[in-house]
Amino acid sequence: MSATPFPAGPIQRCEGCAVVVPGDDIDTDRIIPARYLKCVTFDGLAEGVFADDRRERAGDHPFDRAGNHGAAILVVNRNFGCGSSREHAPQALMRWGIRAVIGESFAEIFFGNCLALGIPCLSADHDSVLALQAAIAAHPGAMLQLDLDPPQVTLEADGVSSAWPLELAAGPRRMLVSGEWNGTAQLVAHDAELRATARRLPYLSGFAAA
Repeated sequence: MSATPFPAGPIQRCEGCAVVVPGDDIDTDRIIPARYLKCVTFDGLAEGVFADDRRERAGDHPFDRAGNHGAAILVVNRNFGCGSSREHAPQALMRWGIRAVIGESFAEIFFGNCLALGIPCLSADHDSVLALQAAIAAHPGAMLQLDLDPPQVTLEADGVSSAWPLELAAGPRRMLVSGEWNGTAQLVAHDAELRATARRLPYLSGFAAA
């Protein structure tokens, strides 16, 4: 798990080592089992990430291997985050230390939940994802640089730089690089305008004459 601060402000780049969790159709119940949804807050969810898979693998799960501790970039395959719409899945990943996800494709709601937390989910074609995963396996602990504009990921190892183009739709990319992904910060920044609007709404002023 990482002590890296949670995402904040404009997000244009993510740097760090990567952890690979291979397999298609990894659903949110595998990312964070349902029993962890009983929590009142999201604090402590990191310990539940892939809890059942990790117990089954008895210490050999990618999230348990010592070389992956502190990883910031998660590399997956197709349809990652499918299943239920639980926000706890990206919350748990974020609290473990993940700051960006690369995969072939993502479930739509999972993608949106990640975006709302400032976690970019970028996609690449099948062969590129497999090549990136192979490069990470061949160079454990290698540093990756993920850029959003233009979207690409670069791996530096043994004095050689390898890059793979990524895809991210223009709307989510604009929200991330501008900082507009943070809805709470947007509300706080426009507090005066919100209050002025509220005063003009008759059902918030007891239908009193303006």
